[in-house]
Amino acid sequence: MSDDLTIREPPKILVPIQVLEGQTLPETLVEFLAPASVVVLGYHVLPEQTPTEQASMQFEERAQTAVDDIAYAFHEAGREVETRVAFTHDRDQTVARVAADVGATATLLPNPVGEIDDLLVAVRGAIDIDRLADLVSTLVGSNDRRVTVWGVAPSDSEFDAEAGVAAARETLLDRGVAAHRITTEVSASARPVADIVGRTDEFDVIVMGESDESLSSLLFGDETERVAEGAIAPVLVVRKRSDRSTSG
Repeated sequence: MSDDLTIREPPKILVPIQVLEGQTLPETLVEFLAPASVVVLGYHVLPEQTPTEQASMQFEERAQTAVDDIAYAFHEAGREVETRVAFTHDRDQTVARVAADVGATATLLPNPVGEIDDLLVAVRGAIDIDRLADLVSTLVGSNDRRVTVWGVAPSDSEFDAEAGVAAARETLLDRGVAAHRITTEVSASARPVADIVGRTDEFDVIVMGESDESLSSLLFGDETERVAEGAIAPVLVVRKRSDRSTSG
């Protein structure tokens, strides 16, 4: 019972937005993310020959205004947010650096979405179950949103998908998610990441955790383009706990 009385800091979500390209967040996604602590990163990728200082002088006010507009949407949903603006030659490095700087629990890959009722929690390797469960339970709250925990791994993998799914389910139950709202599945797959992306049209939001193979490679590496183009739903990637955040 003492665990139920533990005061937990809300999970922190980094939301990278291409502000000068007019990218925004759907109102339903803002409402969904609002129970968490949100950091909006407005970024713009520069041509290699353009100095970041020059771009900052020329575009920072415009970029900050766009970020403030997104922050205001969260304010309307009852949540104050932190904002950052960055001009960069390398989007992936900048997002990874800011995520580490702010101690983000997860990073969002934004995509269009309507009403958010069904979440897919994809478990494909050894992950930080506590962090994942904190995030999911915070976002689904006490409403009727449904959570499918799907363990997917190659048949010859050392990862025990069934045990991973069972652990995730039990931790979600401990965090207050009702049993009737949780569905579990386990599948063998030769291409887990591709299969997860292939199911993004079945769910409203996808939640994935960094594994030992590092899902940073999914969000920040060579597969970024494929995931960004292939995913239909927004994707939340739960980051591994860094040394400096082990107490949180």
